[in-house]
Amino acid sequence: MKGTGRMKEKRVDHAGAAASFLADEAHLAFHDARLWDMRQKRDAQMHLLPEWQELRTLASQIKEHTLANLAEYLQQFEDNATRNGIRVHWAADGAEHNRIVAEILEARGAKTLIKSKSMVTEECDLRPYLAARGVTVTETDLGERIQQLDDQMPSHIVVPSVHKLTGDVARIFARHYGTDPAADDPHQLAEAQRIAARPVILHADAGMTGANFVVAETGSFVVCTNEGNADLCATVPGVHIATIGIERLVPRMADLGVFIRLLSRSALGSPITQYTTHFRGPQDGGEMHVILVDNGRSARLGMADFWTSLKCIRCGACMNTCPVYRRSGGLSYGAVYSGPIGAIIDPTFNERKYSTLPFASTMNGSCTNVCPVRIDIHDQLYKWRQVLVEHHQMPFVKREIMHMAGRLMGQPKLYRAAMAGGGAALNTLPRAALYNWLNPWGRHRELPHPAPQTFHSWYRRNRPRKPDAGTDAKEAT
Repeated sequence: MKGTGRMKEKRVDHAGAAASFLADEAHLAFHDARLWDMRQKRDAQMHLLPEWQELRTLASQIKEHTLANLAEYLQQFEDNATRNGIRVHWAADGAEHNRIVAEILEARGAKTLIKSKSMVTEECDLRPYLAARGVTVTETDLGERIQQLDDQMPSHIVVPSVHKLTGDVARIFARHYGTDPAADDPHQLAEAQRIAARPVILHADAGMTGANFVVAETGSFVVCTNEGNADLCATVPGVHIATIGIERLVPRMADLGVFIRLLSRSALGSPITQYTTHFRGPQDGGEMHVILVDNGRSARLGMADFWTSLKCIRCGACMNTCPVYRRSGGLSYGAVYSGPIGAIIDPTFNERKYSTLPFASTMNGSCTNVCPVRIDIHDQLYKWRQVLVEHHQMPFVKREIMHMAGRLMGQPKLYRAAMAGGGAALNTLPRAALYNWLNPWGRHRELPHPAPQTFHSWYRRNRPRKPDAGTDAKEAT
């Protein structure tokens, strides 16, 4: 990653974007409450299953075993899927993935594509690529469609438009569908999307889905949704293209039940998704294509400290519990993947661009505690901070402040003098000297009132120094 042209890209200003989100109290309050509600529902489901922690451990072990033998299981999947009549393609990166999709569509004269939610296609920037080649792509997931119409990335892995209020959606639909801009009934708005989507789905030339899980043993894959739109995308057109990250494998059908039990409970706090559909081969007279996408995953698998992020099943539980994500909004991360999981995945794509994200954490560990596959997310956040400092990817101001703090704390006498004078400075200096660009922590917080004395000064005053052992021995003689 180092030394590439991409490393010159501008860093994501997470703090600046988060400040804009924080300034909108209505959206902030809704976003925080909505996500925390999902976290609480997740906890309720967890307590209903006495074997919950065992399921997490088993899921983690299955994923680690699969990743340790990834090449063999990928080959097994390809062999079995091919026997099932699926055409398997391999894409080293996003560009190759997009080219393969375009070639499949071009060979069939397809000009309209309907698709269900897929984070991998977001990774690859598929929609702009196809639009430039005359292909109209329509998202059929309600949240993804809202984001597409508003020309925004998804702000959450599971609920892409969770940051939007009903009024926001009403205004978007009014612009594109001619509906009432003052509509305040979510059911009415959802019906408007159904009405608009039906003719598009019925007349689409091709359909596309992602996949939640891929089973090597059977050469099949599973898509979990709550709207049923993925089933329509896969079955109504004659061509079904499935874009799948190479890490989504499980070895056996028997393993699948572990993850199905964990996925929806962790994501939304519901026992299971409304639709859990198994795809094993094409329909009679139809085509099914699976594109297995690497796009940096093999490189991440070789990272000793970060490879376990490939265990992620994209449930979003870490996002729902994260106090930073809940109060800054997913779009503030400037990346396809936001929240804690995004903060450890995104730097593997572009170290410089996403160098601020691992610092967007309080390191409270709640993300790790709720992860259904036991990814050590907060440990990886800490390790990414170390890597970014070593690779000189910290912003200049933060780097210099940390250097100053290091020198200060490395000299006890200087540190104690600073602590002794700090209280007086806080009480006497003008506010502008304390709250400025050198103090980003103080943008949203008041500095604490200084204590009357430090612990060190209190200890020296109240615990007189005892004579050493040599002095005691001389007095005894």
